Amino acid sequence: MFSEKRPSRATWRNTRPTAYTVFAPNNEAIQKYLESLVEEGLIPEPSWDAFPNEHKADSIRKVIVYNSIIDGGDETNAFYYSANFPNDKDEFILATLNDKKLSVRRPAGRPDSIYINDNCPVSVKERDILTLNGIIHQMEKVIAPKDITAASYIQQCLDEKREGFLTCFRVIQACGLLDTLNKVRDEKYEVLYQTGQIKDLVGMHDSYGFAEGDIGYAPKHRLYGFTIFAEPDEFWRGEGIDPQDPDLLQKLMQWIIDNHQYSNDDQFTTDDNYKSEDNLLYQWITYHMLPMRIPKGKLAFHINEYGYNQSKPYDYSIPVYEFYTTMGKRRLFKLMESGASNGVWINRFPITDNGRHGTGEEIGCDADKVGSHVDTESDLAILNDMVNCNIYPISAPISYNDKTRDNLHKNRIRFDGMSLFPEAMNNDIRLKKATEERYKHVYIPNTVKAYNYFENMQQNADMNFVYYNAWNDDWCNLHRDEMKAVGRFDVMFTLPPVPRRGTYEVRYKVLANGNRGVAQIYFGSDPERLPVAGIPIDLTMDCRNTDDARKVGWEDDNPNDDDYTAEIDKRMRNNGYMKGPKSINSNDGTERDKSDRENIRHIFVRQTLDPDKTYYIRLKSVLDSDRKEFYMDFVEYCAKEIYDNPEEPEDIW
Repeated sequence: MFSEKRPSRATWRNTRPTAYTVFAPNNEAIQKYLESLVEEGLIPEPSWDAFPNEHKADSIRKVIVYNSIIDGGDETNAFYYSANFPNDKDEFILATLNDKKLSVRRPAGRPDSIYINDNCPVSVKERDILTLNGIIHQMEKVIAPKDITAASYIQQCLDEKREGFLTCFRVIQACGLLDTLNKVRDEKYEVLYQTGQIKDLVGMHDSYGFAEGDIGYAPKHRLYGFTIFAEPDEFWRGEGIDPQDPDLLQKLMQWIIDNHQYSNDDQFTTDDNYKSEDNLLYQWITYHMLPMRIPKGKLAFHINEYGYNQSKPYDYSIPVYEFYTTMGKRRLFKLMESGASNGVWINRFPITDNGRHGTGEEIGCDADKVGSHVDTESDLAILNDMVNCNIYPISAPISYNDKTRDNLHKNRIRFDGMSLFPEAMNNDIRLKKATEERYKHVYIPNTVKAYNYFENMQQNADMNFVYYNAWNDDWCNLHRDEMKAVGRFDVMFTLPPVPRRGTYEVRYKVLANGNRGVAQIYFGSDPERLPVAGIPIDLTMDCRNTDDARKVGWEDDNPNDDDYTAEIDKRMRNNGYMKGPKSINSNDGTERDKSDRENIRHIFVRQTLDPDKTYYIRLKSVLDSDRKEFYMDFVEYCAKEIYDNPEEPEDIW
């Protein structure tokens, strides 16, 4: 019945080519699975005849089949040979027919051994069986993932007093966060989608004026997710704190106070009302938590940064980073990885070769700016046990203390537009390594007409919003992807917090072309009464055009005269503009190169910002046209101490 109400999707499904990866359990595996159902009390004996009715038997058959097949659609690499399986603890790009992501485990020292979802062995002999429409791998155990939530998993560990993260879990429980960690999906959205009330955006190119694509595919689900970065119990024992101590909470609170794991500007209580957001323990633990499930492969995005080559995907170059807003009180959280960092780090602030002729690479890191290493490899990392959460052990304690806030304040804060929306990560929308249309153009249901899919975004009824996942496109955007809308757009986003009170520039980067519109920006802390921020931004302004270049003040860098190039930058800044950063690359060069003159940063705010206030950006079309694009790539916060530093001018990266 649903396919009849969704003709565009049904037509697409029936006409596109298909290629399947099948993880087919052998007879022994299925028999063992039936035996496990006996142990669970679902059937009296391990036989298909033991089911009370055919409906129950069919539901079990569906569990086996749907969890065993990946539909590759018309992807270039539509099915997976075992040699092309993901790395250890990574997930397959595409989900199964049951909308579950499968992960891979490769035991050390056993090159031929491959496990799916940690404990389902792939047959060594019966694998890579090629067929007309896919490939088959024989399995020695049925893939039947348990849909256990983070709340249930943590409660099990608490009941069993299972160490590893017992300290963290006891704090989470005491702070009343288990109810939150029990959320899996938005059931209201589920009903709207299944009954055809959430529709794909059909005729996107012809009817709505988008420059690329024909259909924007609405997400099938609206899932919730979480990531927890936790100090292991071994660390706490080294600090003299026993994870099983009855007085753990009080002793941990005292440790936080003694080690000044807070900021002097913070307001907090230290009583035993741990469920209060004012409580220090609550504020401390929620700084370890993000409202999105981040898989191992998306802790850092390596795509088109300067010096990176996708043909050598694990040879990293310059630091890449992302800023997120934590759970609880809104605070800034940085994840970073570089060629020299040996993994992903939290709140790392390295020294980089950031001169005009530098490499941009990490060349050192002061001891007080190293941060905390995120462990993705050890057995302590819990990446596939829960349906809605990943837990990563970390090498050093983290908190939003004065050192963290000062380091963040002294660094330019550049955040990708999609980092504002946890739903994009939770629903595998953001930077999916796939080029098929169903992943390339994702239509985000309209706030007014359908459903507020992105909590941090509000739209008017006269626009259509599409996320463009430009995974295989050579676009000079941060991470290549971009956010676009068409119509008489009026859209508002909630922005991340600033780390310190001070004067900041807020900048909006544009990759200009003739399909864009003209937007008036509003910025402030009262979403109902946002003041105008500067003059309207012409999103079509392209400095390859002589008149636009003259208005902006753009001239090409002079590689032989740094002083002259600096004067160009100064003139552009006086006009309210900046060139794109050198850190973002394409086949044509970096965003500062003469071939990429359409990349411009617009400085639209220069004012005092407060870390305890929530700021919003609103963009409203000023054109009488319903076929012009809104566009967004990234936004920057840059403190006065950086952009107006007479001793060390802001770098070009």
